[in-house]
Amino acid sequence: MLKTILAGLRARTARLVLSSVAIALGVAFVTGTLVLGDALEAQTRDNFARNARNVDAAVHLAEHGPDQDGIPAEVLRKIRDTPGVEGADSRSMGSTALLGGDGKARNALAQPLPTTEKLRDFDLKDGKFPAKADEAAIDVKTAQVAKLKIGDDLKLLDADNAEHVYTIVGTYQQGTSKLSMSGSDHVVLSPDGLSALIPDRRVYEIVAAAAPGVSQQQLVDNITKAIGTGYRVQTGEQLAQETLAQVGDAATEIRTFLLAFAAISLVVAGMVIYNTFTILVAQRTKELALLRCVGAERGQVFRSVLAEAVFMGLVASVLGILGGLGVSAGLQALVGTVGGMAGDDAPIRLPLSWLTVVAGFGVGVVVTVLSAVLPARRATKVAPVAALRSQPDSADDVARTGKIRIAVAALVALAGAGVVAIGVRQEDEMASMALTGGGAMVLLLAALLLGPLYVPLVNRLFGTVLRGVPAKLASANAGRNPKRTAATTAALMIGVTIVAMVTVVAGSGRETISKKVDDRFPTDYQISSNVYSQPLPKKFVDEIAQVRGVEKVAPEVSAWGESPKLRYADVVGYPSDVIGSLVRPPVAAGTLTGLKDDQIALREKDAKEAGLTLGATVPISGKDFTIVALINDNSYGAGIVTLPAAEAISKEPLNGYQTMLVKLAPGTDLGTARADLERAIASSPVAVLDSAAEVKAELNGQIDQILLFIWALVGLALVIALFGIANTLTLSVLERTRESALLRALGLTRGQLRQMLVVESILMALIGAVVGVLLGAGFGWLLVEAMSSPELQVSFSIPFGQIGGMLALAVTAAVLAAVLPARRAARSSVVAGMAEA
Repeated sequence: MLKTILAGLRARTARLVLSSVAIALGVAFVTGTLVLGDALEAQTRDNFARNARNVDAAVHLAEHGPDQDGIPAEVLRKIRDTPGVEGADSRSMGSTALLGGDGKARNALAQPLPTTEKLRDFDLKDGKFPAKADEAAIDVKTAQVAKLKIGDDLKLLDADNAEHVYTIVGTYQQGTSKLSMSGSDHVVLSPDGLSALIPDRRVYEIVAAAAPGVSQQQLVDNITKAIGTGYRVQTGEQLAQETLAQVGDAATEIRTFLLAFAAISLVVAGMVIYNTFTILVAQRTKELALLRCVGAERGQVFRSVLAEAVFMGLVASVLGILGGLGVSAGLQALVGTVGGMAGDDAPIRLPLSWLTVVAGFGVGVVVTVLSAVLPARRATKVAPVAALRSQPDSADDVARTGKIRIAVAALVALAGAGVVAIGVRQEDEMASMALTGGGAMVLLLAALLLGPLYVPLVNRLFGTVLRGVPAKLASANAGRNPKRTAATTAALMIGVTIVAMVTVVAGSGRETISKKVDDRFPTDYQISSNVYSQPLPKKFVDEIAQVRGVEKVAPEVSAWGESPKLRYADVVGYPSDVIGSLVRPPVAAGTLTGLKDDQIALREKDAKEAGLTLGATVPISGKDFTIVALINDNSYGAGIVTLPAAEAISKEPLNGYQTMLVKLAPGTDLGTARADLERAIASSPVAVLDSAAEVKAELNGQIDQILLFIWALVGLALVIALFGIANTLTLSVLERTRESALLRALGLTRGQLRQMLVVESILMALIGAVVGVLLGAGFGWLLVEAMSSPELQVSFSIPFGQIGGMLALAVTAAVLAAVLPARRAARSSVVAGMAEA
């Protein structure tokens, strides 16, 4: 029997290897994801190990200790004077504005250079670190993005928008791979240089290195005794473990997210393999029956089919593991580019662990073997007498959908509907989306089980509009075996369903953003600061109000307060005369008109959690506010107050505004007004002028990035599904050799035969795509309902253009998938085909 199996493998090697590509793609996704996760984990450990390298002791503020605004400077002096300390440095970081060549500012983080060389948590790449107050070093990513190099001037702004100029003397590397955790512009200054730029920066940590012969624990004991209570002192080893524990879940979360999409690809690949073995077993009916006639037992036949599956799985695993390295490299490059993380010269890590290799082989072989079990079992049911006669397709056998299948599908559908019903009723948006999404996937399983029922109906529906003999024959072929067609189209349907669902949710998000921007900002322009630490100067209010055509200017202030009744007491302040007109959130109760300095429009959700109602008083930062309105909008934090009230609540002095709303007088030319406003804000390098359309475009661009990323992840499943269609057609061409020859003998031309197979491919693709689009749109609507809340009413919207493009792409891909099978069928000899046994 072993010789027979090996002979069969040699005879069908090309066919089996071709079929194994589907599994190889799925294994590549899994392997690539595992390699990516290992690379991310290694990079995370590398980045945060830098934080603790050569650190023997670290000092932080105690949870309820003194000086919550930072560690005082005298603590550093005490630590440096402590016995056993070789060196100590404070760690602090401040936000600043980096001026580009166009005169506009961008966000940057600045930190002091540790005076103790071994305590520096970054690596010099070129040049040197700053030694003078007018010198600076920048990380390589910042140098590339800002187009700066050693010897150039670096211009930074302080809180008063005063310009500080430094000479760039070196560059350094924040991370060692494309997965660097440093995503911001970053500069290092000397301690004196940073003190001049940001004198009131907060010291969040002090690190110390031990003198030779002093243990970490001994150093901790000495420092604790020197600085007294109110501080938490830990060893360098404890710091490293604590830091890694805080970020250790990041790699796991990303790996899990990507593995979910890899699982989709594997499910699709499994369907392709199942269909492949189903067809192969059907084609080998006589061969398997003859084996039974010459003495082969059922178990031997079963094992022979599974042996072919193991061979296919092993080949697929090898190809998939090698391909997975390329997938991981591509994902790392994508993360580095889209995330704007490490520089272009940062290396790509490809850690291939033995666990990843085992997982790749395990997944490849297990999925393939499981997909082949049912066809292999079916092979054992072939009666020996079947070898004595030809076996035409039995309509009863291939079209029958058992009552058990229908009953199981109904139960699955009921379970899915129940989960969805529970999900949409959840108040927590994340729980609602998770349950609703899970229920939708259960409903998708029910749809897959019912495929043999509705696929013939959809096929007949498409067949009614087809004209010509080749097209009619194609429709008849597609409907000949509903189970096979359903299995082939199911793979494509899964991918299209998920893509359509995400596309509908994204389209609904765009529509919601558009309405949200229009409702919140019924203004013509918005002026904002693109650097968080650098607000717009207060004088802008009067200057912009003087611009021709400007009717109203409304500055906005965000203030973070504290309240014993509210979990979060962040509020947004506006001039009282624009609240209710230019600023008009949805009001659940009360009124916004005439809001006074001792009143607040509180978010309804926060009011319910605190047990507050209209007329009640809520204390914020020591001031009592009367609740005069309840709003359903989380864009304003805990609520809306007047501008003076927000300034009173703020813990820190407000030396400017983050945003200003500009309303033009009726009839004002927008183009002229924009030019005038641009000139008015030209004096501020941080000021940016945006229209409502530009705000929408920016927000929609973020949605599109996420959508494209998910499309790319699901795209592999679609490729596998389309490959499955091509594979099914290829095997069907071999299966229908005599039939094709007979059609040719009856007058069907080569071109008509090719056309028949192309149309058959298009029909299968359309069945899967159309059903997938309908399911995806329905599931998208369910998710939109789950996302909606009193504070955020998500508008359901179907982006018909993108959906239409998806269908067109499916048809085009189906045509390409049919090219080789159609060419092979057309080239076959009529005489040889008629003589096929």
